[in-house]
Parts: sequence; structure tokens; C-alpha cells
Amino acid sequence: MSERKSVLITGASRGIGAATARLFARQGYGVGIHYHTAQARAQALAEELRELGVPVGLYPCDVSRPGEVREMTAAFLRDFDTLDVLVCNAGIARQELFTDITQAGWREMLGVNLDGVFHCCQAALPHMIHRKQGKIITLSSMWGQVGASCEVAYSAAKAGVIGLTRALAKELGPSGITVNCVAPGVIDTEMNRQLSQETKAALAEETPLERLGTPEDVAQAIWFLASPAGDFFTGQVLSPNGGYLI
Repeated sequence: MSERKSVLITGASRGIGAATARLFARQGYGVGIHYHTAQARAQALAEELRELGVPVGLYPCDVSRPGEVREMTAAFLRDFDTLDVLVCNAGIARQELFTDITQAGWREMLGVNLDGVFHCCQAALPHMIHRKQGKIITLSSMWGQVGASCEVAYSAAKAGVIGLTRALAKELGPSGITVNCVAPGVIDTEMNRQLSQETKAALAEETPLERLGTPEDVAQAIWFLASPAGDFFTGQVLSPNGGYLI
């Protein structure tokens, strides 16, 4: 397996993560599917990808817990020998007034969306630095760029991901490692299931391309950064948002 490139994708059981896993598998990558609780979905996706003739591994963990992330990364490296691309996609979202955010809710949001990226990068970097190569792609949101009403904790966490990405890119450039971020607009995924059909329609109308994004739209941006076409990109934020944010 060592001659085949491999990718570890967090939050890969559904939505953007699953679309990304499918795209990398079609490109011949060995794929590590991380999930937290959606075991059945992750297993179904793994079976689907194995039919493409690529090796696939399943790695359950809570990315907010550094010990579990270290164990996941070690298991991935035992299975695949190398980690060429890390996609930090795992995330949660919640809409609530700022005055209603509890300490526990704040910590949960930052624990998954920001600390999780920190933990995954720290766990992967000893291997990448030793090899002097690797690509890290983080997932933020356009709300991390401009903020969203009733999503203060989410926006703060996603803004932190952008800051982490830019700073880490400067630090790791001399080691031959690129670090980039994809900040999607409104994407039609289960994470946005709390949005009403009326709200979705209004968001689509406000988007110059007159539609919501798909998980596949975002997966293509991730693949671009992972592919040779993205070799001279680092510290950058790509925002597939249909022109909603210009």
C-alpha cells in the first residue's frame, strides 16, 4: 500500500466528507474514513469505495479528545504506512442567540470545530515533517470570514480555523508541507437541516449562481488543493460559495 497515496478525512460518513472520500477514491487514493457515532453510514461508504478497488479504513473517534485522535492517526499509519493528505472536515453547527449560549455549548462548538483541527494536525505532523511532505486541508465556512447572526460560536470557531491555517502554513512551508483552507458557502447538507425550505430558497436567491452548493462542489475544491495543481498554494482560503460572498 505504500506506493499508493492515502488520505485521512475527518467527518467522512456524510455530506462534504463523504463526497470528498468518493472523489479521492476515484482518483486511486487509499481512504481513511473517520466518524464519531455514524458507524452504519461509515461502513456503507467503506463498502462502496472498496468496490472501486482502493483500500479503505474506518476510524472512529471524538476529534475533541486529543488522545483519541492520536490513536486514530497511529491506526491509520499502521494500515496505510503513509499519510499524504489530511482533510480536517469534522464539524457541528447550531443556531441560537448569543445570550442563550451556555459554557458547555460554547466549549462543545470550539472543541469539535477548532480544537479538533488542532488535534488532528498535531497528530499527523510528526509523520509529515519526517517525510518533508504532506498536504493539510482544513474546512472553515464563509461565516468564519464574515460572521453569522445567531451562529456566534460557530463563526468564532471557523474564524479560528482560518487563523490556524494561515499561521501553520508559514511554519510548515520550510518542511515541504502545505496548509490550506476551504470555506464553503451555504451547502445543501444535513448540517443545514435546521434551515426551513423558505430560508434555503431565500439564500439561493441571494446567491449570484441562484442555487445552494452541493457537497460535490466543495469536494472539488478540496481535491484541487490536494492535487498537483495545488502544489504552489499554501495559507490560502478557497471559498466555493456561488458568489454569495465576494
